[in-house]
Amino acid sequence: MLRYARSPKPEKSAKVYGRNLRISRKSSVIVCKALTGLSLEKGNKLLENLITQKQSLDGKYYTNVSKQLSKLIAQAENNAEFKGLDTSRLIIHASAHKGFTFWRPRRFKLRRRKRKMTNIQIVLEQK
Repeated sequence: MLRYARSPKPEKSAKVYGRNLRISRKSSVIVCKALTGLSLEKGNKLLENLITQKQSLDGKYYTNVSKQLSKLIAQAENNAEFKGLDTSRLIIHASAHKGFTFWRPRRFKLRRRKRKMTNIQIVLEQK
């Protein structure tokens, strides 16, 4: 069974897990820390502003990470609606963890390169 970084009451929360996403772990940790503790509405607005480059975090926009996180948050919101939770009272808890690492094969004179992936856990908790 998969363990989440946060385990609230199952009847008042909705979870989603993004496994082996091709995004930077370092960038995703920064964006997840910015999202944690925000309401669902404010979190979606922050991600939209990062994607359209209206707002930055530490001088960077993190568009690739923001696109993946917005998809995961939309899935978590659908899970919450299915459970019958009030979406206006949901709080985001996001965390990023190390994922699978594999070596890309060698092409001509290029050396092998590592391809790193990230696992992301998102929990929407009703307050």
